[in-house]
Amino acid sequence: MTNKENLLIIIGPTAIGKTSVSIGLAKKLNGEIISADSMQIYKYMDIGTAKVTPEEMEGIPHYLIDIVYPDEEYTVADYKMNAEELITDINNRNRLPIVVGGTGLYINSLVYDLNFTQVPPNEDIRNRLENLANKFGNEHIHKMLEEVDKESFNRINVMDRKRIIRALEIYEVTGKPMSKQSNNFRKPIDKYNLQMIGLNMDREKLYERINLRVEKMIEAGLIEEVSNLLRMGYHKNLVSMQGIGYKEIIRYLEGETSLDESIELIKRGSRNYAKRQLTWFKRDNRIEWINVDEFSKMDQLIMYIVDYSENIRRRG
Repeated sequence: MTNKENLLIIIGPTAIGKTSVSIGLAKKLNGEIISADSMQIYKYMDIGTAKVTPEEMEGIPHYLIDIVYPDEEYTVADYKMNAEELITDINNRNRLPIVVGGTGLYINSLVYDLNFTQVPPNEDIRNRLENLANKFGNEHIHKMLEEVDKESFNRINVMDRKRIIRALEIYEVTGKPMSKQSNNFRKPIDKYNLQMIGLNMDREKLYERINLRVEKMIEAGLIEEVSNLLRMGYHKNLVSMQGIGYKEIIRYLEGETSLDESIELIKRGSRNYAKRQLTWFKRDNRIEWINVDEFSKMDQLIMYIVDYSENIRRRG
């Protein structure tokens, strides 16, 4: 008999169908869903983040969606604290917590013993790097990171100014790359009866899905969503507004690009993001990868995962 809490994690690249799979699983496994998406935390940002709608939820409780305003800070440490509280609460009610998303840092905060306070913040360094980013753009400080910490450069998106600055700050304070320091305390957490499922598919098919999803976002009103955010006073340099789909539409609205150019940039950015997500998750050998192409119907895929999950929990 084990006292470990149950935890099912569903990961995979953008547009692969994690939302539909997770809702199907929650219905079969008496589950509740905890989002692990660093863009879906923001209120008012629905279309560009492919946020699940109330209708799509089909009555399944969803957590850590719409929890902060676009100009509020929300750290990985905040996510870890909130998600762990939810995991315990859901287990205490004899239901299964299902964490679903593609934000690698959020997932890792739950399954690795990561120390977020190892290097204290240095405001002088942060302010200097922030000024450089404001003057020359995120690309400039991202390039600085490439020169001192190639692994973190590859892992951190150019839009994620906060984490680029943190990685550079750690390097300046300690003289060692953040990626090397992370390895010192990146130990798997053994507190959960854990099952990790990774969804994958043929790369070209995935890219087709991504392209189609972007076109549907435009049809659904992404341009109006971005316009509304700007009218509400949310500045284009906010971390939230630098998300894929938002920064490109802002450039269109400011006359820097045509709509067609912006749409192509969103598609390309989304495809590159999917590639980075897969690279990130492939490093964790605890993930059971499933090729969704092998299932002709969604129900078949869901039942395969249900059987796998129940077998693991019985062994636990």
